[in-house]
Amino acid sequence: MLLFLSLLGIMVAFMAIVWAIAVKVNDFSIVDIAWGMTFIITTIATLAITQNMNITSITIAVLVILWGLRLSGYLFKRNVGKPEDYRYQNMRKRWETNVNLKAFYRVYMLQGALSLFFSIPIIIGIANSSEETNYILITIGVVLWIIGFIFEAGGDYQLSQFKKKEENKGRFIKHGLWRYTRHPNYFGESAMWFGVAIVALSVPWGWIGLISPIALTYILINISGVPPLEKKFMEHEEYREYAKKTNMFIPGPPKK
Repeated sequence: MLLFLSLLGIMVAFMAIVWAIAVKVNDFSIVDIAWGMTFIITTIATLAITQNMNITSITIAVLVILWGLRLSGYLFKRNVGKPEDYRYQNMRKRWETNVNLKAFYRVYMLQGALSLFFSIPIIIGIANSSEETNYILITIGVVLWIIGFIFEAGGDYQLSQFKKKEENKGRFIKHGLWRYTRHPNYFGESAMWFGVAIVALSVPWGWIGLISPIALTYILINISGVPPLEKKFMEHEEYREYAKKTNMFIPGPPKK
């Protein structure tokens, strides 16, 4: 309980600082850049508080820190110097009054809470780890994480390179990893978190951590990840033809 309360306090403080910066620069979308950093902070804080330094805890920490740095760095590079993301502009229009205060608890504190929820395998995996090491589970988890990293980072890179070419404006990428799934980055995200959770299975009560990647995958497929993009893209004939041949989430060979 003390560990959780400490992590909660740290998260509230961090998100409050990010919110204050967002208000100062008048851009709420910087919370997206901070998302990956929240998991790094939770990981480092859990290691520091528990002082559990062993193969299992260090493996979890390395996987999460690499993921967080890659994601935050990618979003920073993509968004720096650009206007506030349209989602947050729409929020401002809907809220009309007390916009900054509403953003504080509806966006920043909410995302901080979600980050802690999705960090359950991290917290349990590090806090309950010991010198006893289950190399089979760690290996399976790391391999799955690497596959996920390839799909997420590779998919993001291929998409960014595709968008740089003027002739691709208004078109949809259909090659590379995007040939096997319409959302390789989301699939990769899911796979990486299942990888972390599998590593955490090697500690007592580690099975509880599976709730996080299961919930994350459900949200990505059914709520906030895939659905809005599919709804938007399906308005285009090119995408509808692409969708007929390409799996939506789990990679697979193109259909004939």
